[in-house]
Amino acid sequence: MEFGRVTPGELLEVDFTLPADAALTIQTLKAALNDKPLEVHVGCAKWGRKEWLGKIYPLKTKEANFLDEYVKHFDCIELNATFYNVYGPDTIKKWKGKAESHPGFKFCPKFSQSITHIRRLKNADDITTSYYEGILAFGDKLGPLFLQLSDNYTPKSFPELKIYLESLPTDIPVFVELRHKDWFAIPENRDQVFELFKQLNIGAVITDASGRRDVVHMTLPTPHAFIRFVGNSLHKTDYTRVDEWVARIQQWQTQGLQSVWFFMHQHDERYSPELADYVVEQLNKKLGTQLARPQFIDRDKQPELF
Repeated sequence: MEFGRVTPGELLEVDFTLPADAALTIQTLKAALNDKPLEVHVGCAKWGRKEWLGKIYPLKTKEANFLDEYVKHFDCIELNATFYNVYGPDTIKKWKGKAESHPGFKFCPKFSQSITHIRRLKNADDITTSYYEGILAFGDKLGPLFLQLSDNYTPKSFPELKIYLESLPTDIPVFVELRHKDWFAIPENRDQVFELFKQLNIGAVITDASGRRDVVHMTLPTPHAFIRFVGNSLHKTDYTRVDEWVARIQQWQTQGLQSVWFFMHQHDERYSPELADYVVEQLNKKLGTQLARPQFIDRDKQPELF
């Protein structure tokens, strides 16, 4: 993942402190407060990583069987495959079948780039219908959907964004990722779009990337958090950043948070399992969850902290 990447020298200058919660977050969580246990999921973005052979996938695993191995280590996936292609029910059912032996596993499919980046949410009803027809085949394995707007999708397109989001089915949770700086730099834009999300019961993705601290907006229009964490190859700051996130999630838990989806990214994805493992370990320790940790083939060979 290249979004928000910085040089090693720039990395040392980044202030990774998480901002204070937005006022809307406080309101949202207070209104949602109940005694139900927090639903927690941790996963990665792709299962097709050859770098994980000999690490969490047996060395001779064929690419066709990577998903069979992935579901043994994580309980969800931010499914980027659906960004590049619109898959029909037959393919989706095959993927679902590989996760059937893992009851809690969820696929969180990304909206097709044909919808978000090519048609830019306009005249996209036909592709959207095809996208939904495919992903519905996940059945009980379907998690929330992820709609990523392009870096050049500006607040000038707010009317089109509103029309499109209002047209979506309301029975499947959707989270939207904003990227253009003007969504955050101009208060009126920020307030308008997050208020829209709240009205439509649509979540807001929080992407924690080194070079784009504005996207760490800490605004929850729904009592559900979808966090995309972008690490730096197990640099020591990756671990301190995770610690702060776990503390914030623990705080949100007491305030009314109902679910959290934590997706691990690295600029060099070979290291995603190690940091995801640390995330799970800390969540279990601080929140009292019992998430299964990734199982490394030779845990003694895991990289040392920088």
